[in-house]
Order: sequence, then structure tokens, then C-alpha cells
Amino acid sequence: MITEERKQTLLGASRRVQTGAYAPYSKYYVGAAVLGEDGNIYCGVNIENASYGLTVCGERSAIFNMVNSGVLRFHAIAVCGEGRGSPCGACRQVMVEFAGDVPVYLTSSQGEVRETTLYNLLPEHFGPDNLARGQSNM
Repeated sequence: MITEERKQTLLGASRRVQTGAYAPYSKYYVGAAVLGEDGNIYCGVNIENASYGLTVCGERSAIFNMVNSGVLRFHAIAVCGEGRGSPCGACRQVMVEFAGDVPVYLTSSQGEVRETTLYNLLPEHFGPDNLARGQSNM
């Protein structure tokens, strides 16, 4: 369970880092913040590339920052984009790799917040637990 105070801290972190995104092509700036199992908040932004396939989303950037710090699980994520943005499929799959059915807070720089869960965003997901049970993705 995430306290309201931790939730607000996470949302604030995602909004603050959004301004550091590198999005010269799409002009869609994303900031993300994950609450690591160690209690620290790890942030990331989207970083675009002229070769679009090499672009990294804010959510994955934050998770990779967390993993680079030696933490392999997170308890919640906040994503700040504009409009009704939501994590892409690749980000959802990476999120499943490092979290269970955690809260996902979607916000904008204007402050609106939508709440959902990771498993709601990626139903019937395939992740590390499937491999532990000997299941295949085929």
C-alpha cells in the first residue's frame, strides 16, 4: 500500500523531471518516477533519436536507472505526459519484469491524475513468474 504522501511525492517527481526530456521530434515530453523496493525514487525521461527505433521511453529510463542502482523491484510508478497518455506496450512489458500488480499513476503537468494498476494495463501478461512455473510464451 502506498501512502498518499508517497504517492504525491512520486507524482511530483515525475512532473519535475518531465522538463528534462529530450523530445525534439515528437514534442511529447514524458517524465517517470518509480518507487523502488529500497524506498528510493528513481526518475527517467524519454530520450528520442533521429532513428526512431532507438528512442527510449521515460518509464523504461526510470526503471533502468533503478536497476542500474542495484534495485530489481518497484512498488509504484508515476508517469507524467500530456493529455490521456499511457505507457506503451514495451514499457508495460518492462514494468512487469520488475514489479507485480503495482499502482500506476498517470498525470500531466496540469496536475490531473488517473490511477490504475499494472495488471489492468497489461492483462494476461507474460513475465518472470511464468518462467518459474515452466510456462512458455508460445
